[in-house]
Amino acid sequence: MKAVVITEHGGLDKVKLAEIARPKPKSGEVLIQVKSAALNHLDIWARKGGRAKLQMPHILGSDGSGVITEIGEGVEGLKIGDEILINPGLSCGRCEFCMRGEQSECVSFGIIGMASPGTFAEYVSVPAVNVYPKPAHLSFDEAAALPLAYITAWRMLMNRAGLKPGQTLLIHGIGGGVALAGLQLVKLTGASVIVTSSSDEKLKKAAQIGADSIINYKTADVALKVNDITNGRGVDIILETVGAATWPLDFDCVRRGGKIVICGVTTGPKAETNLQALYWNQVSIIGSTMGSNEDFRQLLSAISISKMKPIIDLAHPLENFYDAFLKMEQGAQFGKIVLKIQN
Repeated sequence: MKAVVITEHGGLDKVKLAEIARPKPKSGEVLIQVKSAALNHLDIWARKGGRAKLQMPHILGSDGSGVITEIGEGVEGLKIGDEILINPGLSCGRCEFCMRGEQSECVSFGIIGMASPGTFAEYVSVPAVNVYPKPAHLSFDEAAALPLAYITAWRMLMNRAGLKPGQTLLIHGIGGGVALAGLQLVKLTGASVIVTSSSDEKLKKAAQIGADSIINYKTADVALKVNDITNGRGVDIILETVGAATWPLDFDCVRRGGKIVICGVTTGPKAETNLQALYWNQVSIIGSTMGSNEDFRQLLSAISISKMKPIIDLAHPLENFYDAFLKMEQGAQFGKIVLKIQN
């Protein structure tokens, strides 16, 4: 089968389209004929080399949608031909955290495409518990764009930050997967959203899909603008995916008693924290990673009821994987970048 792989860590030149053996589903697994798969920053980190030790050649990709073509032993409730999407989160199912239903806190938590072979292939074998019915109103491209970014944003907002109708949020760097997912999900609740970007084009698009206020951080002082928009109050919640570049700014924008919830560090993991602002203003800093099985179920339910669709930047044929990776590397996308694996 065809697959996008790396055989060593490094730059974009290390990513190849290769022919490798089709996997066989083990006990408790199902084999998926992948129709579409979506890129994430995780693919960049996997390529460059992170803490995880990858078995080479390694197939990249965490998000995917497709059709079940083979079922392993012990699997019930699924059948060949089911149209599905994949929850990328892998957990042991036995530790105290899994038993409490908090799979993303599992001591051995991993993500497909890092902890196991990924979805940028014509076929992938995954645990049956990671497979969910594709929402009927979504295409395979749209379903593939959904899992990692949208479950991450859902947990950040609904579970960790406790988002309530009428609150005001700040989202930095609109255009990326989690940032856009956050904007769409916030608008389902009736809350207000301020977004930032250095691109007027991205800001215009964000306004078209529901952003209440837009700020170009290259031409305006974000803290002053947020202060003006909120009448000096500050925002209730900051959805933080950028990291080092925006961390100091967060403490100038969040209200007293507000929350900063962080899931990513695309500009770096190390930043100074104003501890006086933290304790004096009683700010809560909340870390968040992926989501639980229940978070994923709730997300799919909300999306099915609202008929919401993920924002897709562009769907590339599998053979054009390099262009897709380059666009992700440059941060030029507005929405998810999708690979069309098979028709």
